Amino acid sequence: MARILIGTVPILGHINPFLPLVRELAARGHELRWYTGAKYRGVVEAAGATYAPMVEARDYDDANTNAAFPGRDQLAGTEQLKFDMKHIFINNGVAQLHDLQTLTRSFQTDLLLADSAFVGAGLLHELTGLPLGVLNVLPLGLSSRDTAPFGLGLGPDHSPFGHLRNRALQWSAETLLFGDVQRSWQAARAKVGLGRGPWLLDWARNSSLYVQPSVPGFEYPRSDLPAHVHFIGALPVGRPAGWEAPTWWGELDGGRPVVHISQGTIANQAPALIAPALAGLSDEDVLVVVSTGGRPVEQLLRGSVPDNTRISTFLSYPDLLPRVAAMVTNGGYGGAQLALSYGVPLVVAGTTEDKPEVAARVAWSGAGLNLRTATPTPTQVRDAVRALRSNCRYRARPQALQAEYA
Repeated sequence: MARILIGTVPILGHINPFLPLVRELAARGHELRWYTGAKYRGVVEAAGATYAPMVEARDYDDANTNAAFPGRDQLAGTEQLKFDMKHIFINNGVAQLHDLQTLTRSFQTDLLLADSAFVGAGLLHELTGLPLGVLNVLPLGLSSRDTAPFGLGLGPDHSPFGHLRNRALQWSAETLLFGDVQRSWQAARAKVGLGRGPWLLDWARNSSLYVQPSVPGFEYPRSDLPAHVHFIGALPVGRPAGWEAPTWWGELDGGRPVVHISQGTIANQAPALIAPALAGLSDEDVLVVVSTGGRPVEQLLRGSVPDNTRISTFLSYPDLLPRVAAMVTNGGYGGAQLALSYGVPLVVAGTTEDKPEVAARVAWSGAGLNLRTATPTPTQVRDAVRALRSNCRYRARPQALQAEYA
């Protein structure tokens, strides 16, 4: 039996990927403590772990991050991203470290397991040598001579010219665009007694184990990929607790191609994708199935529901995805991995968080189309779905990836 301390930021998309792993570890008899936000205590305990609360670190509701971090709502784009990197991840990471130090004094930990945004885990690993496993819940973002810096949404280039491009962009990111973020990172490290460290997004490069829930066919090839990085395919998901199929479920097998629309569980306060997708597909000979990610249906609709559309707050992906011909998504990483593991081609429309990187990989891998906007027009969505249905490439490539995930 091992004593495993788990650390995740209190964000649903960072917690869900850990659930099948934690359930399996609990079933094998390991003793688990899970440190995260109070909102997810029930989820943690249901998975078989003992909940450990945030004490010094700022807890927050991922459905309303602005309330916990004053001033965030006044920013947008790169400035908001920089704010998040400084305050939500770096500064809060120092407080996470203090909480973890307290926990490890009472819970004699054999292994620390953390998500890739949980900076405090990396600080503890460096200070104590405690073995650290990182489960990356985002596209692979470790810097490489073959790729542009994470966040730009640029494809790989491993030519001599590409190496120059990538090096120049990496320097620009670290010293110019995110120079103030990098200085905050170095100051935080000095505050806890550590010397100068790498680029912030490379903090997990020195972990004991780095696990990527994807396949090489979806990720950019890297000639300098660290040896401790392992691809494990898409993490399995089960039916949501208490989920029952809606009354219209039988229509999924009615002969019309099924198009699934998802705007995720975080960036879904307004129907930026759902509304134009419904409008664009309203006259198509398809059955449109929408998941609101837990938001009230009325909040994400504009006007009446088209006759060919069915809506639910949550859906069971193991039951839905085998029936789906195409998926329109804002680019959530976990949802994209699951869809491709079922061979479903994607239309991606997202520009915040990691979504440009997901969209770029979808296009690069041949698994679908990148609309390069978070607010597509109805015509853009309609034409993209038509392209996925009519072009054999967008059936063959997702099917090849499905075999790789399997």
